Amino acid sequence: MNGLNLLIVDDHPLMRFAVCQLIAQRWPGAVLREADTLEVALTAVRVTAFDLAILDLSLPDTQGLEGLAQMRRAAPAMPVLVLSMHAEHAYATRALQLGASGYLPKEHATAELVTAVDRIHAGGRYISPSLAERLADALSGQAAPGLPHEQLSAQEHRVMLLIAAGKTAGEIADIMHLSVKTVGTYRARIIDKTGLASTAEIARYCASHRLIES
Repeated sequence: MNGLNLLIVDDHPLMRFAVCQLIAQRWPGAVLREADTLEVALTAVRVTAFDLAILDLSLPDTQGLEGLAQMRRAAPAMPVLVLSMHAEHAYATRALQLGASGYLPKEHATAELVTAVDRIHAGGRYISPSLAERLADALSGQAAPGLPHEQLSAQEHRVMLLIAAGKTAGEIADIMHLSVKTVGTYRARIIDKTGLASTAEIARYCASHRLIES
């Protein structure tokens, strides 16, 4: 695995340095490329076949799950490990639904990053024991009733976060490569499932549940 070719996408230089150090200590021959914005990352994956990307969800030019969605669209075959400041309950399940190969909170990076990279590069996925337990409960029907946003589909969840971020229907349509009519349909489903009827209510709800940065 010394030939590992890895892309690290994070806007914090110290975080990128720490990740590089952890990877280099375990795999001295790894080739590491850094990107501090989604735009730089997308340009890189379109010209280079990386073995794995480590992606932060909060970047200067994107927030939430949109960075992951665009990375998956630009390089569908490339595994992506989400390394985020957001707790697992906020984003992990949705990230996996959108095609991430793993989700790791930054607070656990020192202890678990090498294991996560090793497992994903070997063709597997990485999730924490606590997330695995929640997923098992959900599949078995034993999970406790969830919050309103947990009833949304992956696409509806993306639309809700973009609404909370202040995006118009037209902007959401452009970002998600949908029609404005389809965005309207998703919004109607969000209102029906959550009872959040206005943009302000959606924004307050997302902020209070740490789905977006307040």
